[in-house]
Amino acid sequence: MGRVARILFKGQPAGHLIETERGTRFEYDSGWQQDIACALPATRREHEWPIGLHPVFEHLGTEGWLREGQARVARLAIEDDFGLLLRYGADCIGAISIGAETEGTRSDAFVDPTVNPGRTVSGVQRKLLVVRGVTGFLPAPAEGAAPFIAKFNSDANPTFVRNELLSLRWTAAVLGRDEVTAFEAGGVGGVDDHALIVHRFDRDAGGRRLRLEDCAQILSKPQGRNHRGKYEASYEEVAGAIARHSARPVIDLARFFRRLVVYALIGNCDAHLKNFSLLERPEGLRLSPAYDVLNTLVYGDRFDGEFALALGGRRRQTGEIVREDFETFGREIGLTSAAIRQTFADLKRGVAKAAPLIRPPQGEPPDGFVHRFSEIVESQCLRLLP
Repeated sequence: MGRVARILFKGQPAGHLIETERGTRFEYDSGWQQDIACALPATRREHEWPIGLHPVFEHLGTEGWLREGQARVARLAIEDDFGLLLRYGADCIGAISIGAETEGTRSDAFVDPTVNPGRTVSGVQRKLLVVRGVTGFLPAPAEGAAPFIAKFNSDANPTFVRNELLSLRWTAAVLGRDEVTAFEAGGVGGVDDHALIVHRFDRDAGGRRLRLEDCAQILSKPQGRNHRGKYEASYEEVAGAIARHSARPVIDLARFFRRLVVYALIGNCDAHLKNFSLLERPEGLRLSPAYDVLNTLVYGDRFDGEFALALGGRRRQTGEIVREDFETFGREIGLTSAAIRQTFADLKRGVAKAAPLIRPPQGEPPDGFVHRFSEIVESQCLRLLP
């Protein structure tokens, strides 16, 4: 037997994750009755995964910049998913955490606050868990609450933060403020870069953990080579997950449909499985607020213009999707024709209300960022909301 991790749910011991010859096995503790994930029903005491970590746990881990930093500080191979979770999994997104480990997997000898000791946050973009200090935000220490996520520009693209701030503001104006995660701009001590600060919704006002699962976890999609597994699915599969697991499936399917059309309007081609999640509410699991919204079409050839997941049985370019495609999709996931018409009417009013937010500033040249951003949104709106 390989390494063993103690799995906690909302801070309570729920079971063990055990390395097998090539994969992993999760075992619920005797007497534990609550599901810790949609893909790990407690009615089955053991859940085997043949190769690597089970996706429920694999998708808790980091990607890209933060993963490289974690592996360097912990002196682990960058491919060691299990080891990185043992080292940094005490505070993960959602209610699952890694609370105990085999001897020698965690060390306090090498501490770098910019990799969040003992904490992890998934995603490929440069990001950190942070806390609000007296004069600004600071990287979260190993202990205590970490209620914010700071997202930074990449070395290759200095406009990511500006883009997501503008995209979130526009999306919130179109869909309604409660439909989008709370956010603000700010700086983080020790990091020489402007940041987008996202308020975590997987923690309540008292800092208690809330269950949150993205659709890659719910659908048990492995990360795959180069973390591309989150694109190997369809929006119909996402709708199916919502229909099966939401406490209010009719309402949440309508919210999901509306959100998907908005992503096409804003040119967001990166709405993959990990960007749709179910969040614990008093009534049960519900579609979470929107997050990770970016106008990727503004970057031209540097980003694939293909819609992130298949729609209507095939992959297609975002600029080729027409209103009839969405209408067909809406009917297939159970929406009435009247509800679909009302959605487009509501979105048209929302787009008009949000128009001033993406108006280019006076003096910006025609090839400036906001000019290009607004031109893409206007073009998409003319096609989908005639």
